[in-house]
Amino acid sequence: MTALLDGFNRAHTYLRISVTDRCNLRCAYCMPAEGIVYREKKELLTFEEIERVAAIMVRLGVTKIRLTGGEPMVRRGIENLVKKLSRLDGLKTLAMTTNATLLSEQAGILKENGIKALNISLDTLKKERFLQVTRRDQFDQVWSGIQSALSQNFDELKLNVVVMAGFNDDEILPFVDFAFQNRINVRFIEFMPFKDNEWKIDKVVTYKEMIETIEKQYKLSALSADQSAVGKDFALFDGNGKKGLGTVSFITSMSDSFCSTCNRLRLTADGSVKSCLFYPAEVNLRDRMRAGAEDAEVEEMIRYSLSLKPEAHAPAEELSQSENRTMIEIGG
Repeated sequence: MTALLDGFNRAHTYLRISVTDRCNLRCAYCMPAEGIVYREKKELLTFEEIERVAAIMVRLGVTKIRLTGGEPMVRRGIENLVKKLSRLDGLKTLAMTTNATLLSEQAGILKENGIKALNISLDTLKKERFLQVTRRDQFDQVWSGIQSALSQNFDELKLNVVVMAGFNDDEILPFVDFAFQNRINVRFIEFMPFKDNEWKIDKVVTYKEMIETIEKQYKLSALSADQSAVGKDFALFDGNGKKGLGTVSFITSMSDSFCSTCNRLRLTADGSVKSCLFYPAEVNLRDRMRAGAEDAEVEEMIRYSLSLKPEAHAPAEELSQSENRTMIEIGG
């Protein structure tokens, strides 16, 4: 089969699948405080439909799949989908992104059923601040989930931290301390604009500013990475030259775009393929599949979605005014 190439000859090997638009947290940068209309169950792809699209994508060259939400573990039976996807011939990595509220009891089950890589979203180490950003008092559950994940020794374990000026930029060093002491990759993410998430340019802390903060206490040593990697990865060394157990990375969507090497496709919970996170265009597969579309037609629609992919996303200020869906509707 011909690889999934877009109009700029970028090969797409990474599929992010949102299994639900629901979440048990209400993070301000991800979703509006009010106005979210959740999809009815019948509007969401069934596990069988998700497995079908994933199988087609893997046949076309996808080697990594990440399950997202919302919060993927709020969807009942998610471990069954994990098991089925993990058995797809040609899939090398099955990953999940979670807020860890339900992870304490599920980490071992997820690993047993085929999750190799786990990303946990956590933007503060302070309980009061956690309540402020998530609008839910569940920090203790999240922390317990992180400890469970550490004990499972996943192939990859990452902690995603969206850094916002005036909110949590004073916690950059405490997060780096955590990475130094644990076998985990802490990923600092520049604050990105989505519909109704109160994004402003002065809330963005660039990765160069973060590095300046970190280098007051640690030495950073750049690590080699795959060409399509979105993170700039660094090993950590303290003032005595001791190497940390973990690493840090920077997702530089706002200050240093990685569009030229993008290899990602997204499948929303209601069955639309999005070829670019920041571009409104999407192609819905659900209705055609339910109307009896053969795999060849589904493949053609996926390739059409790729033909819509822009060379790069628009400037940040323009993105903040676009009519794109909210992050919770697109999937993490």
